[in-house]
This record gives sequence, structure tokens and C-alpha cells, in this order.
Amino acid sequence: MNEQPAMNPTSSPGASDQPGGSAPTGAPLSPGDEAPEGTPGTGPTVCRRCGGSGRIAGRACPECQGTGQVNVGIGGA
Repeated sequence: MNEQPAMNPTSSPGASDQPGGSAPTGAPLSPGDEAPEGTPGTGPTVCRRCGGSGRIAGRACPECQGTGQVNVGIGGA
């Protein structure tokens, strides 16, 4: 007889209960970042401390490290 292995419809190889999206990049975090770049549910926004210029008093902003952007959680419930 040719018996097929039973398939469990609730599990499959590689399946995850986590939301889709790209994996975090592993880039170093700036002090103003809430999560690594690429984390699902986050996105870049203008740094509040320097207003997006990346500079404060002629120096790199310590909050965004001179990029003018920080990565923060978006949406909400």
C-alpha cells in the first residue's frame, strides 16, 4: 500500500505567527530610535530635537546622530 503521511493543516514548515515584513537591518540605533530600521510596525520620521536638519548649534544632533531622522513605532491601537 502507498500510505501518505498525514498533513497537519495548522502547521507547515517555515510558518510563523509573526507579522510579515522585512527583517531588521542590524544597523546601529541612534539614541532617538525606538526600534531597528526595518522592524515591522516602525518607520522613519523627522527628528524632533533638530527638526530634521541633523544639526544643532553647528554640530551633529545627538538624538539622530546627524541624519535628521529617527525610526519610531507607527500606528497604534
